[in-house]
Amino acid sequence: MILNFFDQFTSPCLLGIPLVLISLLFPTLLLPSPTNRWITNRLSALQLWFIHLVTKQLMLPLNKGGHKWALILVSLMTLLLTINLLGLLPYTFTPTTQLSMNMALAFPLWLATLLTGLRNQPTTSLGHLLPEGTPTPLIPALILIETISLLIRPLALGVRLTANLTAGHLLIQLISTATTTLLPILPTVSALTALILLLLTILEIAVAMIQAYVFVLLLSLYLQENI
Repeated sequence: MILNFFDQFTSPCLLGIPLVLISLLFPTLLLPSPTNRWITNRLSALQLWFIHLVTKQLMLPLNKGGHKWALILVSLMTLLLTINLLGLLPYTFTPTTQLSMNMALAFPLWLATLLTGLRNQPTTSLGHLLPEGTPTPLIPALILIETISLLIRPLALGVRLTANLTAGHLLIQLISTATTTLLPILPTVSALTALILLLLTILEIAVAMIQAYVFVLLLSLYLQENI
């Protein structure tokens, strides 16, 4: 029974062919594509408003040099948001519950921000490893600690997204299983657990949106340190 709870995190396959690529590309097909019409429909207008809002929030803490990353960050935000929200639907697979995928997103982007800083302003980027005014005996220890904290950033990005979504999916499956099991035995308790399930689903929708925003926001903050 315990193993069945984790079957939802298994990568889907059809005739031995992994379907992860389809699950990654399918959300983009649901987004309306821009047209040449002067007056767009409500869905396109809502999408443009959302993209404008996200771009404004992400570019606010960045200097002009970081605005070149607007397309990458907004596209990543849209991808994570759609995947996380669609993953809450029944009989769906959420690719962002896989640590391998989240690390594949976090590590190259973090490395790109780090290399950007080392190329444009190496002295300032390396200066982040040693806080100003540090006593001389503490310099080796602080450099080691700051280096470890710098290298652990992509791992923290990937694990944070994976852990939050995985925990939410497990809680939803546990409570939904309890609701269906208690229905013929204790209908009153089953109704109470169904109410808890509804509240938890609303919470998970908020978590899916917040975690996508936090992932991209932290990347933008890492970028701000290196431009």
